[in-house]
Amino acid sequence: MTRLLVLGASGLVGRSALQQALADARVAGVVAPTRRPLPTHPRLDNPIIDFDAIDVSDPAWRVDAVICALGTTIADAGSQAAFRKVDYDYPLAFARLAHAAGARTFALTSAKAANPRSQVFYSRTKGELEQALRGIGFDSLTLLRPGLLDGERQAQRPMEQLALRISRALDGVLPGSWRAVPATAVASALVKAALDPQPGIHVIESADIPR
Repeated sequence: MTRLLVLGASGLVGRSALQQALADARVAGVVAPTRRPLPTHPRLDNPIIDFDAIDVSDPAWRVDAVICALGTTIADAGSQAAFRKVDYDYPLAFARLAHAAGARTFALTSAKAANPRSQVFYSRTKGELEQALRGIGFDSLTLLRPGLLDGERQAQRPMEQLALRISRALDGVLPGSWRAVPATAVASALVKAALDPQPGIHVIESADIPR
């Protein structure tokens, strides 16, 4: 039985990953820290926390595996600095904390074109996080790099919705790497990586995420 830490459980991918994890008989329990309460579940521990003031002594962080779906956009965050805090600082802080507490498996929702040497701030930040996670020492590290995510968000993003409509219309002719990826599929891949960890570092590109 596996005890999981799910980060970003209120977001599009994280919400699905949480639902799938709680429905899986191999999961002993899920810790999902958030800023606002989640719906209750008998196997869910939902600490309401300030991500800028994590209690490192909290025994909740003693888990077997981590699923990280934390993420925002620069527009939603309001600045590059605020974006980096959510997409780099928080995931890395939790990764180090969980690893120190005994976690040996980490599965991350990264992004298509993640590259620490990219000229694009978004892609560079994602790549720098991947690079930092590689240095922590997890026995199993899975980096998923989805492109456009397909799913129902709670927040409205007009340009993303337009891109989704175009992607859906052209799904039959677009190369696999440019097709939208269902958020549920990304979540399934994260849960699989956490519950059936394979030794080493695994990078899964958008076209290779099972639909």
